[in-house]
Amino acid sequence: MKLIAGNSNQVITKGIADYLKMNETDATIKRFADEEVFVEINENMRGEDIFLIQSTSYPANDHIMELLVTLDALKRSSAKRITAVLPYFGYARQDRKPGPRTPISAKLVADIITTAGANRILTLDLHAGQIQGFFNIPVDNLQAAPVFRDDIMKNYESENTVVISPDVGGVVRARSLARRIDASLAIIDKRREKAGVSEVMNIIGEVEGKGCIIVDDIVDSAGTLCNAAAALKEKGAKSVSAYITHGVLSGKALERIENSFLTELVVTDSICPTDNVQKVSNIRILSVAPLIAEAIRRISDETSVSCLFD
Repeated sequence: MKLIAGNSNQVITKGIADYLKMNETDATIKRFADEEVFVEINENMRGEDIFLIQSTSYPANDHIMELLVTLDALKRSSAKRITAVLPYFGYARQDRKPGPRTPISAKLVADIITTAGANRILTLDLHAGQIQGFFNIPVDNLQAAPVFRDDIMKNYESENTVVISPDVGGVVRARSLARRIDASLAIIDKRREKAGVSEVMNIIGEVEGKGCIIVDDIVDSAGTLCNAAAALKEKGAKSVSAYITHGVLSGKALERIENSFLTELVVTDSICPTDNVQKVSNIRILSVAPLIAEAIRRISDETSVSCLFD
């Protein structure tokens, strides 16, 4: 087994390598003067089981191209099997046609990755479960819920906690976490007038006097999240925190979070946190490197991955 790191998330790659007590494979991944990607693998790959770690986060197109070129280099190096480890799978929100003459970009990216040479995919909390079906190769979609559960049990009183789904689409994810920590469940009903703008309309469930924990897969501009926190406080919530897998945090997200009713926002290192993210006092980074590393070990050993979530 060999680990290869793309340039998108060196932090999580180091955590994975440390957990597995392995060294990263020596590879040169750089840009020419005109920004073309150049990749050279400096070790023998013939017959090896390769795990290529690359989050397709901002700048998404650059990181996807880097992933594709590295996959091609590994395929041409006669690797036995190449697993693309995507802690964050970009374009996942474009998983359907929202209107006429629009693409299904998540399917397109899945096809490109497969064509480039990936034999299987290991990823974390896909925005929509059906994206697994966009790939014609095996996909392991890990869940951050066990990591969140352990952290919540350590830092919160579960008997006075309610897990909040920020919309109807996230109920399955929120219910799963609520079951794990033996907490109640509430749902925020919102109306989205246009892309990127949300309006909280109603809260389904009892939140008064409770410690509320919002659970979701992605926080981008943080508008929905901050509106939800304000609505929960208005309904009498004792405190509002959030556990969200992928911290995209674009635009004015950091400013909104810092000035919001959120006591704490916990995001994982599936996307490498910038210096500005780490400076925000109410944002905390939780590592999922041990979870991904254990899944990598099990894939390499041909043992069960699903039992990690039992």
